[in-house]
Amino acid sequence: MKRTKIADLIQNPTYGQEVNIKGWVRTKRGSKHVAFIALNDGSCIHNLQVVAGVEDFDADLLKEITTGASLSVIGILVESQGKGQTMEVQAKEIKLYGTADPDTYPLQKKGHSMEFLREIAHLRPRTNTFGAVFRIRHNMAYAIHKYFHDHGFYYIHTPIITASDAEGAGQMFQVTTLDLENLPRTESGEVDYSQDFFGTETNLTVSGQLEGELAAMALGAIYTFGPTFRAENSNTPRHLAEFWMIEPEVAFIEIEENMDLAEDFLKYLITWALEHCADDLQFLNNMIDKGLIERLRSVVKKDFVRLTYTEGIKILEAAVAEGHKFEFPVYWGADLSSEHERYLVEQHFQAPVILTDYPKEIKAFYMKQNDDGKTVRGMDVLFPRIGEIIGGSEREWDYDKLVAHAKNMGVPVEKMQWYMDTRRFGTAPHAGFGLGFERLILFVTGMANIRDVIPFPRTPNNANF
Repeated sequence: MKRTKIADLIQNPTYGQEVNIKGWVRTKRGSKHVAFIALNDGSCIHNLQVVAGVEDFDADLLKEITTGASLSVIGILVESQGKGQTMEVQAKEIKLYGTADPDTYPLQKKGHSMEFLREIAHLRPRTNTFGAVFRIRHNMAYAIHKYFHDHGFYYIHTPIITASDAEGAGQMFQVTTLDLENLPRTESGEVDYSQDFFGTETNLTVSGQLEGELAAMALGAIYTFGPTFRAENSNTPRHLAEFWMIEPEVAFIEIEENMDLAEDFLKYLITWALEHCADDLQFLNNMIDKGLIERLRSVVKKDFVRLTYTEGIKILEAAVAEGHKFEFPVYWGADLSSEHERYLVEQHFQAPVILTDYPKEIKAFYMKQNDDGKTVRGMDVLFPRIGEIIGGSEREWDYDKLVAHAKNMGVPVEKMQWYMDTRRFGTAPHAGFGLGFERLILFVTGMANIRDVIPFPRTPNNANF
């Protein structure tokens, strides 16, 4: 008999008809006469109760049906007479696929810490919390592709292995086939990368932006959505070594339209979550973050505040003068920390903020320089609880300015000529931004640690699973 998912039965109950459901046992309870089995198949947050008469099934079979076991059940779907559920299946046939020894199965019916669940990341999707998180993650990925497709963007696959450092940060994972115990050397004693697989030093990418710009200058509007990597030795709730980035690039727009795109994009995604992930969000709102749904709704209905970095610094300096304590100093030229960003969003404006026109010394070489000679047309979108969720800019499209600024910042221009060429051949205004996918999921789910919104987190000293 064909299986029916629990989510489909909840949406379209076929009472009185025979159904086949399959899933994993969450709990089993009962009496001498009847067993009540809560089954979950991952299609939704809800379990479906299976009612099995003790006399109708082999006692050894019922004994082996414990938390974590997987089953196939054929029975009649009926409206439930008991509390806690609207429907249940009166079992006629039960097939046990796999048992789970209650003495060793780690997900028994009790509370588990997030730290413990990270240690068993291969099993944590079976919990209600992580099932909800990963269904929301899927929905957000789908909504991202739908938004860009509906708005005329083209999806571009940019390289994961690269010889360039888009951010100039230098915190990259090296890719090599050289024998690390017997490295080839040049006459000057340096590693001879001409003997490596690609004939040059290569790394895992930190961004697909630079290649994305090249595509935008031909296709008009593109986006990338792929894994990125940063070898930053940072053990914080906001950092991963492997994470996913969404990076749109658009030709013939400037900073104002870039801000419009970012705001519309984020509101679309959050609205999608509210409309299509209601049950999972309600569960997370009840169990993880009591203010989650209200915060999501607030971001959707409020206009994002737009102000310059200089105006933001003045607000923060005024807060310090009034006695507010920040861990990190506030001054013009400082790279704002999360505490500064969250103060602007959560306390001063109580709305998302788009901060623009940063000092050029603290931003990447490719950002469009303003006429004041001091600032660039960068933009950061700041959210409650998260701080920066989007970073972007209008890109410098003047060849001479781009080359000069790159040299001043120590960027190896000779290796970046392929990027500079778009400023030589048909240059045009263009802009884009990067959205950290995991930071988006952090905000949408209300989870506190970024390691809990990706199935298998990669962090310093941890590449398990």
